[in-house]
Amino acid sequence: MLYGALRQTAAILARTLCRPTIEGRENIPGTGAVLLASNHLSFVDSVVIPLAVRTRRVRFLAKSDYFEGTGVKGQATKALFGSLGAMPVRRGSARDAMLSLEIMLDRLRDGEACVVYPEGTRSRDGRLYRGRTGVAHLALESKAPVVPVAVAGTQHVQPIGAPVPRPHPFTVRFGAPMDFSRGYDHLSPARARREITDRIMDAIQSLSGQERAGGYNTQTFED
Repeated sequence: MLYGALRQTAAILARTLCRPTIEGRENIPGTGAVLLASNHLSFVDSVVIPLAVRTRRVRFLAKSDYFEGTGVKGQATKALFGSLGAMPVRRGSARDAMLSLEIMLDRLRDGEACVVYPEGTRSRDGRLYRGRTGVAHLALESKAPVVPVAVAGTQHVQPIGAPVPRPHPFTVRFGAPMDFSRGYDHLSPARARREITDRIMDAIQSLSGQERAGGYNTQTFED
């Protein structure tokens, strides 16, 4: 009930203040596991993508700090993020990264919809960075279809460093589902993950029109 109420309130605010454009929503399966692989421009991406999906709850990873606060503010923050579908994770080490993948893989195996950002962190300059192969690991292990997603304008809704969102139009585009459940057995696991990741990033770029950075995003932000 809390999730539904918060979602409805946020959706009304987004439509009223930001005038979003949503394209390709019909590409999202109505049931079953699906991996939404998106470019990443703003912290608010993890809010606007679930709102754009509408028909089903979408899970995403959020730093554990949001779930560990004390007092009234801490409890309110925990309730808000939990009700919006966030899953708490710690960050900073390779072990943390692997645990994050396992948490998301569990949700996919339960038939849920999950958002992942193959770039790893937000783009400071608006370019599209090389994808990290965790997205391919999730696709191969879960057999879930991958729906490429492109957000645009969210960097103006909540720029990096801005404490709260602000009114600004944004766009969310969902591409056609991609099936990686077969056709890669002849490749080594590492090569399969790299090829799948590159295909996903190509699909994201075709939706977003972003300039390619040509390398990995090494910037880190406190999401």
